[in-house]
This record gives sequence, C-alpha cells and structure tokens, in this order.
Amino acid sequence: MIKLVDMSKFYHTGSVTLAALNKVNLKIKNGEMLAIIGPSGSGKSTLMNMIGCLDVPSEGQYLLDEREVSRLKEDELSEIRNKKIGFIFQSFNLLPKLTALENVELPLIYRGLSAAERRQSAVEALNMVGLSDRMHHKPSELSGGQQQRVAIARALAGNPPIILADEPTGNLDSRSGVEVMEIIKDLNNKGKTIILITHDMEIARQARRIIRIQDGRIVSDEEVA
Repeated sequence: MIKLVDMSKFYHTGSVTLAALNKVNLKIKNGEMLAIIGPSGSGKSTLMNMIGCLDVPSEGQYLLDEREVSRLKEDELSEIRNKKIGFIFQSFNLLPKLTALENVELPLIYRGLSAAERRQSAVEALNMVGLSDRMHHKPSELSGGQQQRVAIARALAGNPPIILADEPTGNLDSRSGVEVMEIIKDLNNKGKTIILITHDMEIARQARRIIRIQDGRIVSDEEVA
C-alpha cells in the first residue's frame, strides 16, 4: 500500500541545511498496524506528514497504492488526504462551537456528500466509538477520552483505508488511553491500516511492528512477538 524510496526532507536556515529525514526506505502493507517511535526531533512527525500527504519530500519517492504522489499539486494531495487517510491528533482538533456530530460531519462536506449522507455517515461513526448518546454535546461537555473518540469518529466517517494516529493517548488519563487504544486495535482487526506515531513504548508494543527513527533515519524495524 505504501512505499517510500530514499525519501529525504531538508530544511534550510540561512546557510545551514537540516535533514529532518535522510534517505528513508519503508514499505507498509495493507491492513498492517505499526508504530513509528523515536525521541523528540528524531523525524517521526516529519515522516508522518509525508505519509499523510501533509508535506512533500525534498528528494525520493512516495508511492501510495502504486501511484507516485510526492510530486502532485496541493489540490491533488488534498483529495488523497480526504479519501484515503484519516487523522487522529493528540490535541483532538475539535471545533468548540460545533457538536460532536457536526465535528464529525465537517470533513465530509469536501467529499461532495449530501446533507443526509453526511449525517448518516457521522452517526454511524459515532456509534462505532460508543458515543451514540453524546453526539449532540459540544467538546466542552465531553471528557478528554470522549473528545478523542469524537476525533476517531471524524477520522472514520469517510471510511479511509489508512488511519494516522499521532500520539493518540498523549492528552488522556490511563483509563481513557486504554479505551482509545482498544478502539484503534479493533479498527485494525476490521482491516484498517493503522500507523501510530508515539514516543511511548507501551503504546508502540500494542502494534504488530515497531519502526524506530533517530536523526532522520530508520535505525530498526521489528515485528512484535
């Protein structure tokens, strides 16, 4: 599903060039659940941005479903993000004035769905994460764990094959974190490709494969026993 070939990302500050990623090679199969782990500044967030089509590499290739996407225009990348990738962020990124249902519906507007279709998809996604009784509540009326479940529902509503989760339990208490990880693992069991970005080894061990990144390079790639 995903193939990165000699992918590099450079940032230039005056006369200094920083390699956030340095000739990364990676293959991810359809239906995998893997964790990308590394310390702050290791390049894992840059790698997530590349895989999620939020940024493009300076060098190398990115093939998604055998299509080279690293040189596409922004509107083409936006279409790929909208149809193929669901994002879950540590900070939830919910709009405070909208209800849970409205937050989940929002990205579906860009897919050209009718209002009725958007509503049905959003309701189904919220049911999947156990929030059928909270869908008309605003984020301020929900716990942290419930807000993250809304964010997961938003990622699911368009039925993308890939879920990118960036520190999905980072702002949660331990109980809510366990609940969120159970939902994510269940999604993988139902066929979603899950890519976790984390610095937490306990979270990483719940994946089936762990990629370690350091100084912009992949330093290990291990299957979890």
